[in-house]
This record gives sequence, structure tokens and C-alpha cells, in this order.
Amino acid sequence: MAQSPLLEIPEHFNIASHFVDRPALQHPERVAIVGEPAAVSYGQLRKAVSRAAGALRGMGCSPGDRVLLVLPDSAEFFAAFFGAARMGAVAVPVNPMTRVADYAHYLEDSEARFAVVHQIAAAEFFKAAERFAGIPGGLKTVLLVGRDPASLLPHGPELKVMDWNEALAEASADLPAHPTRATDMAFFLYTSGSGGTPKAAVHQHKDMLVTAHNYSQQVLGLSADDVTFSVSKLFFAYGLGNGMYFPLSAGATTLLSPEKPGVDRIVELVKQHRPTVFFAVPTFYAALLQDGGPDLGTVFACVRLAVSAGEALPAEVFLQFRKRCGLDILDGIGSTEMLHIFVSSRPGAARPGSCGFEVPGYEARIVGDDGEAVQDGNIGNLWVKGQSALAKYWSKPELTARTLRGEWVLTGDKFVRDAAGYYHHCGRSDDMLKIRGMWVSPGEVENALLAHPAVAEAAVVGRSDAVGLVFAVAYVIPAAASAAGEVLARELREFLAARLPTYKRPAEIHFLSELPKTATGKIQRFRLRE
Repeated sequence: MAQSPLLEIPEHFNIASHFVDRPALQHPERVAIVGEPAAVSYGQLRKAVSRAAGALRGMGCSPGDRVLLVLPDSAEFFAAFFGAARMGAVAVPVNPMTRVADYAHYLEDSEARFAVVHQIAAAEFFKAAERFAGIPGGLKTVLLVGRDPASLLPHGPELKVMDWNEALAEASADLPAHPTRATDMAFFLYTSGSGGTPKAAVHQHKDMLVTAHNYSQQVLGLSADDVTFSVSKLFFAYGLGNGMYFPLSAGATTLLSPEKPGVDRIVELVKQHRPTVFFAVPTFYAALLQDGGPDLGTVFACVRLAVSAGEALPAEVFLQFRKRCGLDILDGIGSTEMLHIFVSSRPGAARPGSCGFEVPGYEARIVGDDGEAVQDGNIGNLWVKGQSALAKYWSKPELTARTLRGEWVLTGDKFVRDAAGYYHHCGRSDDMLKIRGMWVSPGEVENALLAHPAVAEAAVVGRSDAVGLVFAVAYVIPAAASAAGEVLARELREFLAARLPTYKRPAEIHFLSELPKTATGKIQRFRLRE
């Protein structure tokens, strides 16, 4: 498809000014956030962002300093994220539901001297913080949300803990934005960890402007009348756009849920708030189909667009959701490195098993290992370029050099483009299997398994035999736990025999109660290979 002209980016640009001040000055009384204990208007959000910026500056935070955000989806997340950007610091959002070792990694890797931490993460976070408080360049001050900080001081006096509400009450509600350039660092986003240790992708102020323009406006057509709801959380690149800056860019309303997503709770929120645009990952759509109840179609009647990303959407899930809800899920491929979706299905033109075409403003190519383009119909490596690409990986120059080839970003994904120009995701490069000299996509085998009514989830990985030959192994979560066993395994082998050639069929089928996943819902296939 023809590419649209590049977006004209101003020399000076601050994301807090664009995504918070601009809509707040236009319609201060309009609701920006629902799902909180009380709705938050655009005017109230602007004041909270300004006060958060003032509180950070009062703590000694300077432009360029990293501010670790350990917060659930909430108005405080918005205020802390944009507050850091407003005063020129660098926001570093991370999972608020993880463990000590992960927080230690984030603190050490980002070299954050300041943090905003919610009480739900405090116990685990402070255990990690003890290691970094008081050392040169280490953690200096924590703003604690939702609890009396005096009750959480297992560390020494080197680490100052302040109450979020008190700090904001003393700060200015009208602090001007720092005069950042569009190419200044604005935030880090850590990769999901589906392939190992998370790495921090460095993004600039301009990058949110680009993805909001290219995808939110030109593909989704978000408007002020929309209510967005993202099951994927804000600390994840996909969720950050869906749940925060996309709706803000359109003057729309976002529905937030701070809890770990469960089907019953999500269905309840959809019934209550009637979102018009719904975002989730493939595994959650599969869970909705499994546990969403017989009236799922009625519940989702308010939704005009359902979007999926994070992993390839199985064709079987697409077809079942269309049948139940009358909606075509818009599958897309994006990455932390590109900030959001760069290849996407379009409303009215979605096809099962495909993630569509390039998003306007992006260019994709499929190349062989030699870097030369492959013909349509052949599997190759996906490269992409666009104005929202990461500047670098933080403190990882070798990885940056391997990932960036001039303007091109090497995604690490295997793709094929069909004769009609539709892109099809075949899997991560390190997940692809070469069996009997032929490429096998785990996703194709998984989709075949998901077509069986007794299969709720499936993951396929490769193993090597005694002489080093690769074969496929399937891990299956049965729809009913009691179904697991040799009878079902035999039934699945017969089922696949009618759908896949011999070399693509799993040599082994194992049953699990759950698959290893990242906090963002991606299957960690590397753990199944261990």
C-alpha cells in the first residue's frame, strides 16, 4: 500500500503539553478517566500533572533523571508519567505486580534516583530498594501512593519516603512545561521478557505524537465520542497507547481497571461503562470466548472496534469472536521498539490469520538472512521503519547496533506477505522451527489445535532428538481439566492428521494447567524449551 507523507514534527515538543494541556484547555470539564473511585476531568488531570511535576522538582529531580513508576492503571499513573515528562525527566513505567528480583533489575538498569510507588507494590519494591539506597547515583527518594510512609521504612535514612498526596498538595497546579525538544528522551519502556531479560527501549517526546497520528487517528479513527478500554496495562507499550495517550489525543474518555484482568471483572466493566473501542491480547480474547458467558455478544454490542496485538491472533479465535459478537477483531503487529502497532488490519477488510497492511507512516519489508527482499509467499525476516522507532536500548550499544540498520528496525519476527499484500505473522525468529528442511510456524500448528473444541490454549515449541534433528512439541491446556490424558492426545493427533502435513504435526503432546506467560500475556515459549 502507498505510504503517507511523514508527519511534520516541531523542533520543540513536550508530551505533557500536547496530550494533557491541549485537551484540558479546550474542554476542561470533559471526563478523561472513568473506572476510578471518581471520574477525573481533563481540567483536574492537568492540575494533577502539574503538581506531580512540581513535587518531583521539589525532591531534587532534574531534566534527564529517570523516574521509576511502579503504579497500577490509575489517575496517579497519568499524573506521574506526564508529570515527569513535564519537568523534563524520563518516566520509566514497570509492572506493579512483580517481584523483588525484577524491581532490582529495573532500578539497577535504569539508574533511577526517584520512584513513584503504589502501596500494592511497596513490600516487594522496598526489599529491592534497600540495595540501591545511599550508593552514588542510586535511589534517592520515593513518592508513596496510598499509604502512610512511616509504616514502610525497613531501610536506613539514605532513602527518603514521601507521601504522594502531601507532596502534590504543596506543589503548583500551574507549572509550565520544560522546553524539551521533540528528540529529547521522554520515557523508557521495558520489553515484555517473552524472550528473556527485559531491555529498556528509549523513546523520545515525538514518538507518541507519531503513533497517535498514524494509528489512533488514521486506522482507528478515534474521536471525542469514544470510550476506550484496554485490558493490557499501561506499563506495556501496547496498553500505554490504548489506555492513555490515544484517548487523550482525541479528547476521548478512557476506562481504567487497576486490578489484574479477569474475565468476569472485564465483562462487568464493559456492561457498566459501555466502551466503544476495546483492546486486548489474543490469550484474553480466547479466555472471553471460553468464560465470557452466553450473552457475550450482547455485552459487546456497544463496541465498534475490537483490537488485538502482542502476539499473532489465531484465525480460530478471530472466527469464533466474529460468530459470537458480530465483530472482526483488528489484529496488528507492534513492538516496544516501535512504540505501537505498525502493521494492522482495517475495519471492513480484516482477514482471519492476517494482521493486514502497513499503518500509514510506516514501511515494512520482508527479507532473507542476507538482507535481500523475498518474494511474496515466502517466509522472511520483518524489518520496519517509521518515525516512532526507539532511539536506542538504554546502556546496551551492542544490542542497539544489532537491532538498528540505518532507519530500519529488525523486529525479530518471521513474516510472509500474500499476493494480495496482506501480512501474516509466522512467529518470533527464535520460535520458528525448521523440520525436514522446511519452515514450520508454531502459530499455524497452535491454530490447528485451537480448532478442536477440547482445547482452550496451546503452545508449540521445538525439541531436538539424539542426533540433533528438530521435531515439534505441543503443550495444551484442555477446556476441561478432566479431559487431559492419552485419550484426548490420540484424538488430537487424529484431528491434526486431517489438517496438517506430517512434518508439521507435533511428535509429542503434553497437557498443562497453565502456560508460562509474561505480565502482558505473551507466551514465554523459551521456558517450555528449557
